[in-house]
Amino acid sequence: MIRIVPLLLAVVATLAVLAGAGLLYVRTTGLTATSEVGRAETRLARAVRAFAVPREARERRNSVPASQEILAAGRAHYADHCAVCHGADGRGDTEMGRGLWPKAPDMRLSATQNLSDGEMFWIIENGIRFTGMPGWSAGAAEGEDATWHLVHFIRRLPDLDEAEVEEIRGLMPRSPAEIRQEIEAERFLRGDDLSAPEQPAPTHAH
Repeated sequence: MIRIVPLLLAVVATLAVLAGAGLLYVRTTGLTATSEVGRAETRLARAVRAFAVPREARERRNSVPASQEILAAGRAHYADHCAVCHGADGRGDTEMGRGLWPKAPDMRLSATQNLSDGEMFWIIENGIRFTGMPGWSAGAAEGEDATWHLVHFIRRLPDLDEAEVEEIRGLMPRSPAEIRQEIEAERFLRGDDLSAPEQPAPTHAH
């Protein structure tokens, strides 16, 4: 019993120090998403992520053979699901990507490209807690195939040409503001009165 008391005191003291460090972190950072992630935080987060991905997941190989058709499917999937945060070119320099904490990464760089296919697949399917990265798993074989297509396309990001980037931009979903802008441009070209709200098309009883 006498030996247990010092051990308990050491555990309590360690927990108190950790709690104090956590409170200090919260107080000094404000937990805002506008600050940059420090190098130490980045290294720690990547180490924890690497530890979290099961070894069997890291060692998985892409089960879908690469082809131009598969790359095209991955490109379309990327445009629809990923480009809003990661950008049409993969740099992450978007309004959404800059507002995340941590910021959306430049996926052309080694921090992403050095991941194994299995790690990429696992991250896309499961997401990463405490970041803006969602998990896209649909629990179906077709969804897994789409993720493997995406892995192939992510490998292509460092070598994208401008034509591919423009194609991705054209495939990206439009925001409500862009849709409104397009409607107003069409009304202007028709010579409509832009000060008056657009009237809905009449409906007919059957």
